[in-house]
Amino acid sequence: MKEGIIKEIVNRYNNDDGMLIPMLQDIQAEYGYLPPEQLRVLSKTLDIPLMRIYSISTFYASFRHAPKGQHDITLCMGTVCYLKGSKQISDMICEEYNIEPGNTTSDRLFTLNAVNCVGACAVAPVMIVDRKYYGNMTPESALEIIHKLNLTIEAGDAGKSQKSQ
Repeated sequence: MKEGIIKEIVNRYNNDDGMLIPMLQDIQAEYGYLPPEQLRVLSKTLDIPLMRIYSISTFYASFRHAPKGQHDITLCMGTVCYLKGSKQISDMICEEYNIEPGNTTSDRLFTLNAVNCVGACAVAPVMIVDRKYYGNMTPESALEIIHKLNLTIEAGDAGKSQKSQ
């Protein structure tokens, strides 16, 4: 079945390996990231080296090679944010959740991204959680926001458990 999705995507582009980037975009839209097994199928289907697919997919920052978390956390590391403490915020989040920027927690609740600038220097340091901006962050306030997300998730799971009983 999974091979069928790849073949469908390749057929959409008439087996033209010059359309590799749009094919990768379609695969990512389907799975949320670029699963290695699907890239192997793509390589065989197009008869191109897997290394070529990886060299292209790792060149562009928009492609993900691992699943995203339920919540996106983006931390601005631009000059103003950095000078006002975004590095300390990043370090504390990484330590608290045993994660590195660009990765997802093992429970797939959070994906942490560090970016060069979000254009909100007036309220630096800035953290964006699920497209909502938070300014004037401290390590403590950043963790508080993330902990509240975690509690919301746990409360939702508890509600589901009670309904199923």
